[in-house]
Amino acid sequence: MTVEAGSEGLAGILGWAARRPRLVLALFCLILWAPGVFSLPPLDRDESRFAQASKQMLETGDLVDIRFGHVPRYKKPVGIYWLQAATTTVAGFGDRTHIWTYRLPSLLGGIAAVWLTFWCAGAFLRREVALLAGALLGGTLLMTGEATIATTDAVLTACILGAQAVLLRVWLGAKGTAAPPSRLIVFAGWVALGLAILVKGPVIFAVTGLTVVGLCLWERQWRWLAATRPLSGIAVVLVMVAPWVIAIGLKSHWQFFQQSLGNDFATKLAGGQESHGFPPGYFLAALTPSFWPAILFLLPGLVAAGRSHKDPAIRFLLVWAATFLVFELVPTKLPHYVLPTYPALAIIAALWAAWPRHAETIWDKIVFYIAPLQFALATLALAAGLVLLPQRFDPAPGTWVFVPALALVGLMIAALIFYFRRRLVAAAVLALAAALVLYPVLTAGIGPNLSRIWVSPRLAAVVQSLARPGDPPPALAGYIEPSMLFLLGTETRLTDGGASAADAKAGEGGLAAIEDREQAAFTARLKEKEVAAVELGAVDGLNYSNGRKVLIHIWRVAPVTETPAPPAE
Repeated sequence: MTVEAGSEGLAGILGWAARRPRLVLALFCLILWAPGVFSLPPLDRDESRFAQASKQMLETGDLVDIRFGHVPRYKKPVGIYWLQAATTTVAGFGDRTHIWTYRLPSLLGGIAAVWLTFWCAGAFLRREVALLAGALLGGTLLMTGEATIATTDAVLTACILGAQAVLLRVWLGAKGTAAPPSRLIVFAGWVALGLAILVKGPVIFAVTGLTVVGLCLWERQWRWLAATRPLSGIAVVLVMVAPWVIAIGLKSHWQFFQQSLGNDFATKLAGGQESHGFPPGYFLAALTPSFWPAILFLLPGLVAAGRSHKDPAIRFLLVWAATFLVFELVPTKLPHYVLPTYPALAIIAALWAAWPRHAETIWDKIVFYIAPLQFALATLALAAGLVLLPQRFDPAPGTWVFVPALALVGLMIAALIFYFRRRLVAAAVLALAAALVLYPVLTAGIGPNLSRIWVSPRLAAVVQSLARPGDPPPALAGYIEPSMLFLLGTETRLTDGGASAADAKAGEGGLAAIEDREQAAFTARLKEKEVAAVELGAVDGLNYSNGRKVLIHIWRVAPVTETPAPPAE
């Protein structure tokens, strides 16, 4: 398996980069992801929930329990909250209000995932191809999104990759195509499994566990697993996981497991949770944009890999990639669920881009022309997004966005020219260059200026500007997105309606932010209680979490104990 002939020009960039692969991959990822990490405001809803729960760990010093506001957050294990609390402690220098410090684990986890993809592919491929596989994973739209926000999935993917890369080496060692891994490397694989459980519970078994089962069924033998040292490995995982499992069980009176495994995990398996239920085929349809720009090489790579399924490494990748189908069968579907399968797909895509040409079947010819169509459609849609998003949500859009959009289209055309000339490595370099244009422009140039959708930062800024010394925490009704709790503070009152907000403010006074739909109930309850209030301003925009336009009124309520000033004469 060698890289295409001719290292001159664009393809030669890969050979140069392969001499310092980890540095090149890290810089590539930082250029792609860091602009979004540092420029985008807190996102609703999951990111702000994770960040706020991590912030509360720091505020309370309780590293066992997980809370969002005054409510337990018992959906995911503690690992990601520990990591976010740690990076905020180190990078925040005592300031816990910057969302980017909570995003650092995702950024670092994404880089680790790209490095581990390189290491995984390096078990049986040349460094240039392994480097290309890591870059293709890092350049995908889905990996970029998850590495930019403060959620679990970039870190989880890195943990699963650690386990999968070790398992691949054990598998290749058993097949005699590579040296068996050392005891230390096998130990590291079990540590990765333990970390994955601490980050997201049993999800790793849907990938690593099913990979093991699939290989054993395909080969009809399981003795190769003895090299994983299962007894020692299970002991390592228990030592890592059991202390917190016992502590949270006792602290929550075992409610954590009822809510996380019974309510959250089981509900997702039984039916579509939180309006995210979709039929099988959803992830397959989403693959074209979410795996862009590597989608240019995926279908041909899968067909070629299927033809070479007797190769032990290819067989491992195919079984790993097939866990994608398991996620298709789960009723609840969110785009990031399939991210742990993307490294296998990226390696397959990179392998085809560098594989010597074989005699082609009819399927090779069909997918050879379908893949560039997928790539072109996704690229054109993304270029259109660069132009249309500012027109829709930026109050002062500029014409400058046409420049990166045209650059994106130009790189697409150049990549396709090289693709049809069978200069596939050069095509891959140009496709990755398109990602380098798109993501920083989108996340740092366009995203922060879409003020219509950034309701929470604008509302929080107005509330903070109107606050007086000694004011009690503000109350919110109607618009109670998690980002408001992160931006305004843990004691902010997220009420269940206008009447509840009025009840909260009647006794203590202070500021209230009331969405227009709750305005009548709020003012009616204040009138009923004979409490004085004055409207100070309003903020409008689009709540992108539910697609609704919002208008939030900001009130100052006088407490019932306050004596109103006499009228001016």
